[in-house]
Amino acid sequence: MTALLESRPAVDGERPAGRVRRPSVARRVADALVTGVGKVAAVVLLLAVWEVAPRLGLVDATFLPPFSTVLDEWWRLAGNGQLLDHTGASLARSLSGFGLAVAVAVPLGLLIGWYKPVATLLGPLLEVFRNTAALALLPVFVLLLGIGETSKIAIVFYACTWPILLNTISAVRGVDPTLLRLARSVDLSGFRLFQKVILPAAVPTVFTGIRLAGAVSILVLVAAEMVGAKAGLGYLVNASQFNFAIPRMYAGIVTISAIGVVFNQLLVALERRFTSWRVPVGS
Repeated sequence: MTALLESRPAVDGERPAGRVRRPSVARRVADALVTGVGKVAAVVLLLAVWEVAPRLGLVDATFLPPFSTVLDEWWRLAGNGQLLDHTGASLARSLSGFGLAVAVAVPLGLLIGWYKPVATLLGPLLEVFRNTAALALLPVFVLLLGIGETSKIAIVFYACTWPILLNTISAVRGVDPTLLRLARSVDLSGFRLFQKVILPAAVPTVFTGIRLAGAVSILVLVAAEMVGAKAGLGYLVNASQFNFAIPRMYAGIVTISAIGVVFNQLLVALERRFTSWRVPVGS
């Protein structure tokens, strides 16, 4: 019957049986170009408003200099090496705390989500600490670990742990029960069930938590670097504000935003690599 259906000529306007219509390469390229142009246009419009508004007197140029002035200061900082030094210090702290959080929170979340005794044991502690803001504990970290690198990495680790941990727990507990019943019907062992069903189904939600943690790692670190740091983008922004070096302050802010965008795009690409088995919506 399948062979007959596949060999039958298609009527005008009818999609051939057994075939899935996929967008052509040209269509996919065109869609990507339209999306890219839209994103670039939004950024260009924002920068244009930033450039024009101070020059027209719509805002005070002392407190919001034109973007070209900020860009000149950014190039000056990049040229003399200061920007690279501050960026390197911030990235080292941020990536260290973020990496530790991923290494700890993902396995712990899988355990809590899959094994009920572990959830029962650790549940009360999670409820206590999940509602405590990371920056509220910054003085505690500084008192216990000092004002050096350890306290800054620790505060980033603490802040990044929660979005990863909570999303991982939710991912495991939210696996489709139908998949579990089908897996058990073929007598999969507990470990094989976890390996072949739970982990693949949980990956997209786990990566959502990782991406949230990526943004948190930069935001929390910048705030932490404003207290007792001698290098880093947060220190650069804070010191520039106190010295009324406004273009330098905005140059630091722009750098922080650019790092956040690049970091998020890297995580999105990594997520696509690990979830390549998913069927795209609309295919």
